[in-house]
Formats: sequence, C-alpha cells, structure tokens
Amino acid sequence: MLKIIKNEWLFLVRSRIFLGISVAFIAILLLSVFLGNYQTQKQAHTHDTAKEHVRQQWVSIDDMNAHSAAHYGTYVFKPSNLLSSLDEGVNSITGNVLKVEGHVQNEITHSEASQMQSISRFGKLKPSLLLQYIVPLLLVFLAFNSVSNEKQSGRFKLLVLQGAKPLQIILSKTVSVWLYGVLLLTFILGVYGVLTFQNLTSEILTRTLLFFVSYALYYFIISGLTVFFSARWQNATLALTAMLGIWIIWTIFLPNILMSSAEKWHPLPSRSEFQAAMKEDRAKGIDGHNPADERSEALKQKVLKEYKVDKISDLPINFSGIRLQADEEYGNSVWDKHFGSNRAILKNQKESVQLGGIINPFISLQNTSMGFMASDNLHHQEFLLQVENYRRVFIKMLNDKYTHSKRTAEHNGNADNAFFRSVPDFEYQPTTISAVFSNYVLDLSLLIFWSLLVIVLIIFGTKKIQIV
Repeated sequence: MLKIIKNEWLFLVRSRIFLGISVAFIAILLLSVFLGNYQTQKQAHTHDTAKEHVRQQWVSIDDMNAHSAAHYGTYVFKPSNLLSSLDEGVNSITGNVLKVEGHVQNEITHSEASQMQSISRFGKLKPSLLLQYIVPLLLVFLAFNSVSNEKQSGRFKLLVLQGAKPLQIILSKTVSVWLYGVLLLTFILGVYGVLTFQNLTSEILTRTLLFFVSYALYYFIISGLTVFFSARWQNATLALTAMLGIWIIWTIFLPNILMSSAEKWHPLPSRSEFQAAMKEDRAKGIDGHNPADERSEALKQKVLKEYKVDKISDLPINFSGIRLQADEEYGNSVWDKHFGSNRAILKNQKESVQLGGIINPFISLQNTSMGFMASDNLHHQEFLLQVENYRRVFIKMLNDKYTHSKRTAEHNGNADNAFFRSVPDFEYQPTTISAVFSNYVLDLSLLIFWSLLVIVLIIFGTKKIQIV
C-alpha cells in the first residue's frame, strides 16, 4: 500500500495542473487565515477600548442616587474569540452589545451582520468556508477518476497481476486523496498556530485538535466514497456526477431542510410574543394570581412587621429600595421561566439537527466545527447567562445601597464615588471544552460511524469490482 500511495503522490506532484491549483488554493487559504486573524485582533482591540471607556464612565460617577445609577446602567461587550478566526459560527449574527440596567433584561444588539452592506449566502471568507465547501470539492475532483482511469489504461490489471489486491489499491487511492485534504488542513492550522502563538493555551490546543479530527474524518468520508464510485463504475463522469450530487444534497439541501424541520418541531415564540409574555407575567404574576399591587402590599406589611413600626416613614431604611429589589427578584424568576423555556427549545432543536448526521455527515461536521471553536449557539447562550447573573449582582448592589441611603437632614441619600468604584466590572469566564464536549459526542460518533461505513462499503464493494 505504501508504494501505491507513494506512486500516487509522485504522479500528482508531476502534474502542473495539480500544482497550479494547489498553489492558488494555498494562497487563498493563507489570505483567509490572515484576514480572519486580523479581524479577530481588530475586534479584540475594539472590545477592550469600548469596555475601558464604559468602565471609566462608571467609575467617574460622583454623588448620584443609586437607583438613578441603576437606570443609567452600563454596557457589556461580547469578547472576541481567538478561535473564531477559524470558524465564526453564529457570532456574526447574534450581536455584541448588551445594556445592563434595572427593571429590564435587554436583548443583545449590534450584530456584525446587521452592519454589513451585503450578506452572502456563505458568509465572509473564513477558513471554515473553504474547509467545509471547497476542500471536499477538490478531493472529489482528485478522486473521481482515480480507479476508472487505471482500468481504462490497463494499469489496474497490471497492479493486480503484480500481486496487489483490489482492496489494497482502492484503500491506497483513498488514503492518497485523503492525505491531500489532511495536509491542507494541517497547513491552515499550522499558520493559525504561528499567528496566535503567544496566546495559545492548552484549552485552545485541545479544541483545535478536536477541530482537526472532525475535518479529517469528514475528508476521509468524501475521499472514500468518491474512490469507491470510481472503482464501481467504468465511466468516470458518472462517478463525478454522483459524488457532486451527494455533495450538493449534503451541503445545501439537507441542512436547510433539517433546520427548517427542527424549527417546526420545536417552535420558538416570536420576539413580540416573548416580550408580551414577559411583561404580562411581571404585571399579573407568573401564575396569574399574584399581581404587582398585591405583591407590593404584602411586602410592605412584612417589612413594617419586621421593623415593628406602623408607617413607612418610620422605617430606618428606604422602603423604595426594598420594593425595587423585590421587583427585580420577581423579574428574575420571570426571566428564568421564559429564557429557560427558550433554552430548552433551542436544545431540542439542536438535538434534532444532530440526529440529521445519521443521513448527512456534513451536519455533524458543522456542529463540531462551531462547537469546538466556541462559536455555536450553546456558547452564546452561556455568555447571555453570565451577563444576566452579573446584572443581578450589579442591580442588587445598587438597590441595597439605595435601601440603606435614606435621605436625612445630614445626608442627601446619594452614593459617593467610592461606592461606584467598588461595583465590580463584568468579567466573562470562557466555557471550557470539558464542559461542552458531551454536547458533541454524538456528532463525533456519527463522523466515526460514517468513516467505518465507508470502509465497510469499500471492503464488500471491492468483491464486485471488475478488474477489466
């Protein structure tokens, strides 16, 4: 097998057309990596600048009512992801800025896609675009006549007469084509590693290795199927047509069909429905039996009893602060209910799409590519959850200060600059691969399943291959 693989590569490197295409494609790969890395660095700089500017505005507040500061709020910026240089996933359409303030949980805004002049079906020039769509096509064009051409020239029969088994020949052809895809993949990851060497961590290396494994498995599936078709059919054009048809179905039609079906099976509420339901639950109570005015009155009686006074004016604290915090906590439970419901629906959608990998390995590839590069919806939802948890700490600190800053003859009830400086800034904690790996075991398993299926297909299909 090694001799056949070596001869295949000697034949390829002697081909000017192959070398020309390879050089041109490598140049495009280099361009995509450099552009992706440049954009990521630019976004990181913009993020750091904006974050520092907003923080300086906050710590510069002097002598302000704490509740007014809660309305003033602050902004949280989604940090740029070093790994998104390879696959930006959903990051370009999910938004980057989230305002943190009292009484309301705002939606994330200012997505990159909303600020683009034109939106392509396949997105920007990113390594993932080339690795998912173009490299498989190159492998198909390299492999479609690999065996049929040998048959027509009589070389296949000669190799068999020299002692090579048909199975060895076909596997060798498959590995030869597959290695070309693996080398391109290794090249692009190597360049990425050089450009980001100073920022590399064990987490990034682990994610990149899993990224490599996913693509290597998919390339083997493409290479093996194409070589198998080339071996089974005398007509190379028929093998090419069949494989191109499969490529189109896998990459264009089935993903759209599966995603549309998942959205119908597990529909999300519209934005207007979601907001209306949130507003209604906050006003009327989650169960419809505990409206806001009743909750306020019950809280008032509870506080008066606790401090053993008859009137709010006799309280040593600011009752408005207690009421505001109680309303926040109730709003938090409403948010947990509706946002948790949406997260459950999104999880069901994702699992439904993942099962599509049984008939389409490209779905599994896309899932693992985004997941291991921390640019999928699961990572985005985790970011939103961290921001909401921060918002609750942020607002509670302000409400507690407002509660214990009752206006008196000696004090105007405002918080000073030292307090505002003590309010912590938001710090995003990246999700580790160990925490999300279980979400993609199914996708990796399906890619392995398809690879084994291709091997079985080649082994049993070889028996029916005509030598002449």
